Amino acid sequence: MRHYSVVTFRSMKALTFGLTLVRHGETQYNKEGLLQGQAIDSPLSEMGLQQAEAAGRYLKDVKFTNVFVSDMLRAQQTAEKIMKHNSSCSGLQMACDPLLKEISFGIAEGGRVQDLRDMAKAAGQSFPGFTPPEGETQEQVKERVKEFLEKMLQQIGAKHWHDRGEDKTPLCAPPETSLVEGKADDGLRGVLVHALVVTHGAYMCVAVRYFVEELHCSLPLGSDRAHMFSLSPNTGLCRFILTVRKEDDRFKLSGIRCVFVHRGDHVKQ
Repeated sequence: MRHYSVVTFRSMKALTFGLTLVRHGETQYNKEGLLQGQAIDSPLSEMGLQQAEAAGRYLKDVKFTNVFVSDMLRAQQTAEKIMKHNSSCSGLQMACDPLLKEISFGIAEGGRVQDLRDMAKAAGQSFPGFTPPEGETQEQVKERVKEFLEKMLQQIGAKHWHDRGEDKTPLCAPPETSLVEGKADDGLRGVLVHALVVTHGAYMCVAVRYFVEELHCSLPLGSDRAHMFSLSPNTGLCRFILTVRKEDDRFKLSGIRCVFVHRGDHVKQ
């Protein structure tokens, strides 16, 4: 006698969208190992402009429906280069948001990264994670990440809810996986909504850690946590797939998975 396993399906409406985080291109401060934070609004260096161009060429055939950018110059210049190469961005407005600013390093801004490491060591604390005087704590930055995520979910939900399909989700379904082939559209096939977010290195570190440790983001096969939580290279790319459901006229995150982190092959010439 054969026994068949029964999978019960529940029919729920959901919106699935891609989120690609990009760190800005190199600045002269990056090149010299100096901290910029928020007080120093430096432009991209010549190398940084080239990196942003390379990121734009790499992403040129990837469709974006929304663009969110830190209100700092280095991030805006990077986003402009990416959008210039991408036809799907021709009708989009760049939404500049101070919630995406870099971490404030307080009195350490303008000084060497090594000096901040030395300050942390002298205080008996670990680096990264140390907060210099007048700087932002990791918890304060995480609150900005949470506020931006909530704001983005509501905006994307309101704009694109009609794009969702009927999602028949098995109650005992295994975690969703997708083949990562090293292509610019990894994870996006069949995904109609895709947000580009251009921000900063330390901010991205906090965001990725929040996604993994508190939102229980599923990780790519064979992923290394040390690599997940490391600093992304200039114009490094991280991609996530988010699922949103509508409850009482609010859009709520119901799932998140990581496709890849810190991809920088586009700048390796």
